[in-house]
Amino acid sequence: MLVQLVRPLVRTQVQMLTQAQSASGKLVGMVSQWLGYLGIHAEVTQLHTAGDRIQVSLCVGKPEQCTQAEWQQILNNLNQDKSTTVEAETLAYTAMPPAQQSKVQRLLASILQASGQDPLEEWASLRPHLVTMGMDEAMLGGIQSALKVPMPMEVLVEQLEPEVAAFVLSKAIHIALLDQQISQAEDTALKALLNAVDRKVVA
Repeated sequence: MLVQLVRPLVRTQVQMLTQAQSASGKLVGMVSQWLGYLGIHAEVTQLHTAGDRIQVSLCVGKPEQCTQAEWQQILNNLNQDKSTTVEAETLAYTAMPPAQQSKVQRLLASILQASGQDPLEEWASLRPHLVTMGMDEAMLGGIQSALKVPMPMEVLVEQLEPEVAAFVLSKAIHIALLDQQISQAEDTALKALLNAVDRKVVA
């Protein structure tokens, strides 16, 4: 299921990359996003072309499935290697207009509701996970408010811009995988979001 979701998303982002005026900045964000699907926090520190290839340098943080002790041992084993200075550019939620931010909040709330649990009741345990996904206080507050007045996914995706749709989908996949499985409701919601991304890019 994850492969079926991620591969079309990557294809969509490749299409956006071919149309981007600032391709370097967008690719930096995409590489970090793709690795994020695997639970790996990574930042691009260097990116340049070499013939028909693209060379990328990464700064990688502790994967979600790695304990602190395991990570420390890995760092000890690799201690002779030197890290490079981090310089990354990603799609910024804070740079979106308020209307787009509101739609992002409602879409993510819809994904949380599709889990079958009561996100408001589970908010205390959900919140730390959402923070690790890069959600700031403003986004978290908006999502929490949106959970109180749910809206159908099909309504929310109608006027969604491609870059915003891709941003939401990357977070939505993380949310859906918090319990290590994707329910039928989550599957339906993610596919609706993915279809909106594809439809907008083709248009």
